Amino acid sequence: MDQPMMTAIAVEGGRGGPEALKAVSLARPTPREGEILIRVAAAGVNRPDLLQRMGGYPPPPGSPDTLGLEVAGEVVQGAGRWRAGDQVCALLGGGGYAEYATVDARHALPVPAGLSLIEAAGLPETIFTVWANVFEHGALKAGETLLVHGATSGIGVTAIQMAKAAGARVIATARGAAKAARARELGADIAIDATAEDFGERVKAEGGADVVLDMVGGDYFGRELDALRTGGRIVFIASLGGAEVALPIFRLMQKRAVVTGSTLRPRAPDEKARLATAVESTVWPWIIDGRFRPVIDRTFPLEQAGEAHAALEAGDHVGKIVLTCGQVTG
Repeated sequence: MDQPMMTAIAVEGGRGGPEALKAVSLARPTPREGEILIRVAAAGVNRPDLLQRMGGYPPPPGSPDTLGLEVAGEVVQGAGRWRAGDQVCALLGGGGYAEYATVDARHALPVPAGLSLIEAAGLPETIFTVWANVFEHGALKAGETLLVHGATSGIGVTAIQMAKAAGARVIATARGAAKAARARELGADIAIDATAEDFGERVKAEGGADVVLDMVGGDYFGRELDALRTGGRIVFIASLGGAEVALPIFRLMQKRAVVTGSTLRPRAPDEKARLATAVESTVWPWIIDGRFRPVIDRTFPLEQAGEAHAALEAGDHVGKIVLTCGQVTG
């Protein structure tokens, strides 16, 4: 019996620019024990996808070679708590840029009431990342201050809203007055245009930060450490401004600071399942009661994945960019 086929996005030649993303016909994946099969309605586009397209972020063992770390859609073949017809969003190791995807049943979550599948597709990657780094590694608590860079990125928008929902104060940086204004609209208590003023001096003037979510690295680190309150935590999730930093050890000791960081994709399945449980119990109620709302900048059909990558690289978006398959409504 012939295996059913599907449309998916592959990187022509194994690596390249946005134009290397091509629609191809692949065999529809077959779920392994403990996995579900999802008919994909929408897939989030994330910066790790750009790295993988350029050959710098290989999928973990056992994951598809194709791109895509988060999807939303309808369960076709269930497992665990899921049955055919359920609407879910899920965190994947890869393979989301396709009409069908398989995933460990424990890494799927119900689509929150009131959200469309397009909105839900933009939740897992950023929410899991912010939860693991800001709330677990960074140990952000109500009443503390979070400093987050890239305020209008998918991560930035998510971090602002989650921190506010948890009762924290948020200082956000953005490049340009318009993006800083948008950050304030999203809930940031203070939004700094990093092209017009030194964010480090401004953060110090505002009383400092307890937790810093840093996706920049480079020369940002020294200013962050200087503006950090005693006992503060700096958490790295990327290094868009430089992968090497100068660490003044005596200053670190004076601040009793913690510098840490993590990646999400290579984590063990059990660890991702643990994160999913924590996210569903704490963050999903914030979404349902309106304290958090996904922000979708724009959508592209699956076949236009290259255009979606170019848009993400341009950096003019606010929130998430999402690919749509158009198979499931809602």
